[in-house]
Amino acid sequence: MDTAAEALLVIVSSVLTVFLIVFIVALVYIVSILRHVRRITERAQHVAESVEAAAATFERAASPIAILKVIGNIVEQAAKVRRRKG
Repeated sequence: MDTAAEALLVIVSSVLTVFLIVFIVALVYIVSILRHVRRITERAQHVAESVEAAAATFERAASPIAILKVIGNIVEQAAKVRRRKG
């Protein structure tokens, strides 16, 4: 092999080695970022489920509360009428 071919071989091998090292480091960071994203999405999903459960609870409790408010308003109005008359 002549000197030019050997020099070209060394240069190409060095560039390939550097590229592979950079690629491996980038892959490690990408995997780490994906793990963090997965944890965040799991937490967000848990929060969304909790909010849905709370909304369902409020929805079930909303009608009795509304009825109690209406009854409370009727009693309050009746009390005002009695005060005026009495």
